[in-house]
Amino acid sequence: MASKSRAHVAIIGAGLSGLRCADVLLQNGFQVSIFEGRDRIGGRVHQTQLGNGFWVDMGPNWIHGTTGNVILDLALQTGTGIDDIDDVSCAFDEAGHKLDAAESVKYETIMWEMIEEAFAYSATSEAEIDPKKSLMDFFKQKVPLKIPDGEPNAEAKRKTIYHLCETWGSFIGSPVTRQSLRFFWLEECIDDENLFCAGTYRKVLQHVAGAALNKANISLQTIVKSINYNKDTTGNVTVRLQDDTSYEFDEVVMTAPLGWLQKNKTEAFDPPLPASLATAIEAISYGCLEKVYISFPEAFWRAKDGQPEVAKGFIQWMSPSYHPERNASRWPQVAVELSSLGPEDAHPTLLFYTYGEQSQQLTSELAKRSDKKEKMDLIVEYFRPYYSRLPNYTADAPSCQPSDCLATEWLNDDLAGNGSYGNFQVGLEQGDEHIRTMREGLPDQGLWFAGEHTAPYVALGTSTGAYLSGEAVGERILEKYEQ
Repeated sequence: MASKSRAHVAIIGAGLSGLRCADVLLQNGFQVSIFEGRDRIGGRVHQTQLGNGFWVDMGPNWIHGTTGNVILDLALQTGTGIDDIDDVSCAFDEAGHKLDAAESVKYETIMWEMIEEAFAYSATSEAEIDPKKSLMDFFKQKVPLKIPDGEPNAEAKRKTIYHLCETWGSFIGSPVTRQSLRFFWLEECIDDENLFCAGTYRKVLQHVAGAALNKANISLQTIVKSINYNKDTTGNVTVRLQDDTSYEFDEVVMTAPLGWLQKNKTEAFDPPLPASLATAIEAISYGCLEKVYISFPEAFWRAKDGQPEVAKGFIQWMSPSYHPERNASRWPQVAVELSSLGPEDAHPTLLFYTYGEQSQQLTSELAKRSDKKEKMDLIVEYFRPYYSRLPNYTADAPSCQPSDCLATEWLNDDLAGNGSYGNFQVGLEQGDEHIRTMREGLPDQGLWFAGEHTAPYVALGTSTGAYLSGEAVGERILEKYEQ
C-alpha cells in the first residue's frame, strides 16, 4: 500500500459529497483526482438566475434540522441568508376555496401531530410493521381518532385532513400512499426546525469546493465508463473513461447518485458488485422531486392598500378538482412564496414542488420543448389554475402576469440518475441494512461509496447527509493509511 503522501485517490463526481471527501483527503496529504461528467461542479447543488436577477437553487432548498448541523454552520459562516418558513399555510380545498385561517391551522396541527406519531411508531415498532403498510395507512388509522364521530361534519373534516396529508409527499418526494411506514423513521432529520436556504447554496458550495479547486486535479465533462476494482490481482483500482482511456489509483470513491448506480451498476463495475451491495443499491427507491419557479413583477398576493394577504410560507391546493386538463388525477399542489424572505433575499416568486407521476408528466412535456418561451407557456398553463386562486389576483393585471418561469428536469438528466434523492417505499424489508451496506462499500478492494443515500440515518436524502457521507469516507481512507 502506498504511503499517505503518495496515495492517489480518484473521486467520481464533484457534488457535495465528492468535494467534501476531497477536502478531507487534501488536508491530509493525499493526491486527489476528480472526474465530473458535467461542465461544472456541484452536482444537484446548482443555482441559476431568474429574470429578476435573483439566484435560485435547482437542487436542495432546505437545511434540515439545526442541532449540530454542519450545513447551517457553513451557511452562517459564509453569510448565506436563511429563513424560518412559517408553518401556517394558506390552504385551498378541492373546489379551490380558501380555508379559514383558524381552520387551516387546526388541520395542519393535526397532520404534524400524526407525522410525529408516525416517526415514533416507526422507530420503536419497525420489526412488527407490515412492509406493505404505507404512511397513508397510518393516517387512516389516526384521523378518526383525531376527529371522532360525534364532532359536527366529522366526515367532511376527515376528508380535508386526508387531502392535506397527501401534500406531505412534497416533503419526501414520493406519494404518501407509497411511503414505507416501517422505514419512515429513516426520513426523520436532525433535531429542531427546518430552515429555508434563502440565499441559496451558492456560497456554501464555493466554500466546500475551495480545497478541491485549489489542489485537486479536476476533469470536467469527463464521464466514467467503468471501474475495475480487483486489487487482489492488479494492486490498483482502474478507472476507464468513456473515450476508453484509463487511469490507475490506490482508492476510488464513487459519489454518483443512487439512480445512476441503479441504471449502471452492471456495466460500471468489474468484477460485478457482490450480491449484497447490488441488492442494496436496487432496493432503496429513487425519487423524482422537481421544482418550478414562477416570478411576477410584484407579489400580488401580499397585502396592499387594505387588500387581504395570503399566509406567509407554504401554500397548499388540496386535491384540486378544477384542472382536469392537466391534473385529472387531482395531485395536490404545494408552493412556498419567496416574497416574505429576508430583505436581501425576498423576491416575488412562487416555488412549486412536484413529485411522483406529476413530475413525470411535467418533465416529459418540458422535454418536448427546447425553446424557453415554449417551456414558460407550458408552466403558466400548468400552474395558473392554482396561483390564480391567491388573494388579489386579477387575470388581466400586469402584476399577475408571470415575468419568468424555470423548472428543474432531473428526471430528464442521465447524470442525475434520472431523478433525485433516495427514499423508502412500501415493500422494503431491510432499509437500514441496505443503507449500511452501501455506506460500508468495499474498502479492502479500494472502492468506496458516498452520497446522500449513504449518509447517517438522521441525514439521509439531504445536503447535510451528502456532505457528511463524503467526510466519513475521507476519514476512513485516512484511517486505512494510518494503520
